[in-house]
Amino acid sequence: MKKVIVEQFGHPEVLKIKEFTTPEPAPGEVRVRLTSIGMNHADLMARKGEYRISTGLPPFTPGIEGGGVIDAVGKGVTSRHTGQRVILGADIPQRKAIIKESSSHDGTYSTHYIVSAEKTVPAPDSIPDHQLGAIWLPYLTAWGCLVWKQRIKPGQFVAIPAASSSVALAAAQIARHEKGIPIGMTTSQRKAEDLKKFADNVYDAIIVTHDHHRKMSSWHRDLKKLTDRHGVDVFFDPVAAGEYLQMEVHSLAQSGTIWIYGLLGQTGPVDVTPLIRKHGSIRGWWLNELTETGGSALKDGYHYILKGFEKGYFRQRVAKTFSLNQVVQAHMELQKGEHIGKLVLIPN
Repeated sequence: MKKVIVEQFGHPEVLKIKEFTTPEPAPGEVRVRLTSIGMNHADLMARKGEYRISTGLPPFTPGIEGGGVIDAVGKGVTSRHTGQRVILGADIPQRKAIIKESSSHDGTYSTHYIVSAEKTVPAPDSIPDHQLGAIWLPYLTAWGCLVWKQRIKPGQFVAIPAASSSVALAAAQIARHEKGIPIGMTTSQRKAEDLKKFADNVYDAIIVTHDHHRKMSSWHRDLKKLTDRHGVDVFFDPVAAGEYLQMEVHSLAQSGTIWIYGLLGQTGPVDVTPLIRKHGSIRGWWLNELTETGGSALKDGYHYILKGFEKGYFRQRVAKTFSLNQVVQAHMELQKGEHIGKLVLIPN
């Protein structure tokens, strides 16, 4: 089998493909021939040494998502069979590293993956092979925050920065399914126009937050006008920091909530005084809260998302696919941040 190895932290060129003997599954395990691997910002952080709490020190294999076809089963496995299409559980890479008691992260950038049979999820026919490994991170991140934690209500305004990202697009679909009103936010007029062109555009409206000189505009006024002075009930935000977060505070509705799941913005002072009179709140969200809770909560998330794909009201937008041999090029593309939707590796 082939695996991508990071032997030292650095630029995309540190990603090396190496061949290994294809392992056999132990009792209770299955071997999955991966057909797709979702790429995420966390992969960039891992490669650069900014995610050591998860990866440890080199050498390690990056990747936190994957899906494919079972091509071997270990002794005692009766719930899965060869030829079955599955998605790796959302907690697989973290759990596997803990079980091995290893400082080296065993991620999914590989042609094959060994895993406990019970940590795979059977995939419906409605999800094509090239998308199997690109679903959990965007959709569970959005579902866990907006449904499991926030319990958004019909008619609520949900503002979603970084509107072109796979997580934002998933959040918009989930908000709309829950009868909320999703408002996309992007720094680029070009991305706003591209998003509007999609036949399955999921945003009720899109706000452009910066001008063509990349200077932030007074977009909180646009949000107030768009919501008829009501304000935003829920922000689902990977950018929140400094001036950007300040405008979110000003845009918030009474009893509104700002959920922060990333820190892509520029840090700076924020006056939170308006939160007092608005009875508002700022809360943090990390997918690990859901995967560590596990049990029925995680199963509920799986069921909700897979049902959405089966019924057709969830659609994953794959911006571009790369072969595993093109992993360096793929990371360069991911770094640019110019794509809309998900970048996916196709093992070969």
